[in-house]
Amino acid sequence: VQLQASGGGLVQAGGSLRLSCAASGRTFRVYAMAWFRQAAGKERELVAAINWNGAATSYAGSVKGRFTISRDNAKNTVTLQMNSLKPEDTATYYCAAPPDKPTFSTIYPFAADYWGQGTLVTVSS
Repeated sequence: VQLQASGGGLVQAGGSLRLSCAASGRTFRVYAMAWFRQAAGKERELVAAINWNGAATSYAGSVKGRFTISRDNAKNTVTLQMNSLKPEDTATYYCAAPPDKPTFSTIYPFAADYWGQGTLVTVSS
């Protein structure tokens, strides 16, 4: 499984960014997907997850109401729309996918087995 993330960059506080992750190597539409982030000196944390058909999502409390995760199963992509960004959102963001089995897995807890290369988001105050 290959995950290619893109869309990071530098933005002022209050601004928006849209991250995208293109997946390949297996049948995308039967797997949940997620975004994690890791700030300097901190542990990696789950930001948002989405189930196989997009009907269920979950968010970290710190981003709820500001971030939206979505997916396009026809294009094998998952997107994280980030609005009202804060300096504390500064981190490297990673796209993640669960193990090959089982399919149609739940999103909580989210078991990540595959990782993208990460894309840096920097929010200036």
